[in-house]
Amino acid sequence: MKIYTFKTQQKLPISSDVAWDFFSNPLKLIDITPPWLNFRVTSDLPERMYTGVIITYQIRPFGNIPVNWVTEITHVQEPFVFVDEQRFGPYRFWHHQHQFKEISGGVEMTDLVHYALPFGAFGRTLQRLSVAKRLQEIFAFRQAWLEKSFGPML
Repeated sequence: MKIYTFKTQQKLPISSDVAWDFFSNPLKLIDITPPWLNFRVTSDLPERMYTGVIITYQIRPFGNIPVNWVTEITHVQEPFVFVDEQRFGPYRFWHHQHQFKEISGGVEMTDLVHYALPFGAFGRTLQRLSVAKRLQEIFAFRQAWLEKSFGPML
């Protein structure tokens, strides 16, 4: 099984408390997900995440084909880090760390994703042709949305 790594960082002119309040609210995932994924939460959500919370949703990454996804928040260390892991969904393995570090004038957020695809050689081809690009597009949308909402780091 080939494990891929995707990492992105963004600096925002907000306090770590504001960043944590925003990202620890699972409903905000709807706002920062690109519309073309047709993201829809299918479970009840708490106002704030906690270790052990299960979130179910549906996406449509390839046209009108629905894909169900179940994630669990496996680790929360407020206000520094939380981890979501796929329990069921399109990946063979998905481990996503959300890290927050206070810096001068704001907060630096790091997303570190380790993932593997199913289907052996076909999955590796999908990674090369589509999946890596899609992840970049998703996180680019997220970064643009956050900068528009919170302002650029000066």
